Amino acid sequence: MLKLRLKRNGRKRQPSYRLVVIESTSRRDGRPVDEVGYYNPITKESYFNKEKIIKWLNIGVQPTETVSHLLKRTNLLQSS
Repeated sequence: MLKLRLKRNGRKRQPSYRLVVIESTSRRDGRPVDEVGYYNPITKESYFNKEKIIKWLNIGVQPTETVSHLLKRTNLLQSS
């Protein structure tokens, strides 16, 4: 099963994350199927490729809880 989740980048105590589509059984920093954006929690900077995210969600990829919260903030995912 594929998941839409965060992959950690950056130095120690200065994290930044890439938003990736990855197999749910692989490790957090494993090889992704596709990279669809990034998020920096320190500067609150983010970029999400809307076309790719919508395409993967329509295929059936499940976002993690944190990713779904980020997508709801940018109005890519409907609040329920």
